Amino acid sequence: MLLAVPFALIAAVTVVDVLVPPDVHLGPFLIAAPAVTASFAGPRATAFVGAVAVAAQTVVAVARTSVTDLNHTYQIIVLVLISIIATFFAHLRERDENRVARLRSIAHAAQSVVLPPLPERAGPLRIASLYLAAEEEAQMGGDLYAAARTASGTRLLIGDARGKGLDAVSEASLVLGAFRVTARREQGLPELVGQLEAGIGSAERTHGVTAARPDGADEAFVTALVLDVPDHEPVVRLVNCGHPPPLLLSQGRVIPLDTTRTSPPLGLSDVLAADVTVETFPFGVEDVLLLHTDGVTEARDHSRAFYPLTERLAAWASDDPAILLDRLRADLRTYAGGHLGDDAALVAVQRTAPEP
Repeated sequence: MLLAVPFALIAAVTVVDVLVPPDVHLGPFLIAAPAVTASFAGPRATAFVGAVAVAAQTVVAVARTSVTDLNHTYQIIVLVLISIIATFFAHLRERDENRVARLRSIAHAAQSVVLPPLPERAGPLRIASLYLAAEEEAQMGGDLYAAARTASGTRLLIGDARGKGLDAVSEASLVLGAFRVTARREQGLPELVGQLEAGIGSAERTHGVTAARPDGADEAFVTALVLDVPDHEPVVRLVNCGHPPPLLLSQGRVIPLDTTRTSPPLGLSDVLAADVTVETFPFGVEDVLLLHTDGVTEARDHSRAFYPLTERLAAWASDDPAILLDRLRADLRTYAGGHLGDDAALVAVQRTAPEP
């Protein structure tokens, strides 16, 4: 469809140039045809449009005077040169687009390994997960989530690594790796949090992760929620390591599960007192638990107002996890005008009735 634009331009310039008085020359406008084509089409299409423009300039020259007329000769030569240059830039643009497409493909593959979707079922739980990248080219950043089954229930993790870019991805990968290795062990949440903390610290000491950070920060850390949902108890146990509290959707109400004491973010045990507190909250059948990162609540609209997550959830409290996240995705994108200021991760968990 867009190719019709340069051809229409060539036709219009040719007809008008033939009909206007001899002292008026519109031929130079034909340069726009290959130049415009190079902005959206490949080198072959650009070269073809350039050839058609040269042919049209030749027709104008024959109709008005002669091809050997000095003015038309120079116009044809310049048009040929511009068409060659436009074709070359179309080639460069197409090459760069192919490179970006390959990088996106690699990013998809990396995400499927580092941050795969959570299982839809885990014991009596129904689970849905969603990752929204702030940048279109990126598939994952410093936000993370994971789930693991134990003999008595399901453990969940959601977190947000400080900063952006490869440093944040590296920190997120360290936490995810440590969780996957240790979460299935029969141990309490304080021990699990301690092993996540130890995993970050040992990796940084071994590989020098904290050295020479581009943002000038001396410390790397990850805010996180670590949760344990027993199969046969209507409760959820959690440790909050400096992360936004989860939201409980129960009987049409949205209840933030604010802990009385918050533990330090992972990676800051050497700076802050490592006091790990486990707190228990009700989590009954048909209740939904929403875990999220601050990329959700810090999304802004055109007036720079923050996204009202709690108010939005009140209208969708009866939805199952997958539908709830679909609604949130659409509403959040619309609210933020299609562009998030930061990556956002969401996990929705619903307890179902135990099988008889």
